[in-house]
Amino acid sequence: MRLTVTALLVCAFALPGATSVVAHADPAPLPVLTLTTIPEGWSLRTDLRPVLKVYSDGSALRSPDATSKDRKPDTAPKEEKGTVAADVIAAATDEIVALKDVDMGIPVGDGKGTQIVDLMPSDAAGEVHLIVYSPNSTDGLNPDQTAARKRFTEVYRKLVEAFTA
Repeated sequence: MRLTVTALLVCAFALPGATSVVAHADPAPLPVLTLTTIPEGWSLRTDLRPVLKVYSDGSALRSPDATSKDRKPDTAPKEEKGTVAADVIAAATDEIVALKDVDMGIPVGDGKGTQIVDLMPSDAAGEVHLIVYSPNSTDGLNPDQTAARKRFTEVYRKLVEAFTA
């Protein structure tokens, strides 16, 4: 049996055009939105995963224990399949684009965690990556920066809460 399988594989790769069929398989779809939280004290962990991944068709994967202190390092978080409504995705996308050039500031002190929202549409020119350092701190921020962070937090929260399994 093993010899037969090996012979078939050799023939498949030897035939003209056969390798292009194998090499051009459709890649797994990429999320359009990812929401990631890096808790305080986790900057050295290498097993960080998004809390939520949303795909263009509205399907989504939520990792409820992605930021849990009980999850051991190098242990993949649990994943729940579900959806996020199209109107929520559209509203969030508009707000993320509106926030792309807004100064959210960096509070006094560091190492107090990070939150990230990545918008990655099929057109790479529309990508937006929002990063908020020390999301629960406002020390040293001006009122505009504090207001921008509140908008960011609302988008993040609405997307996570819109997930339905």
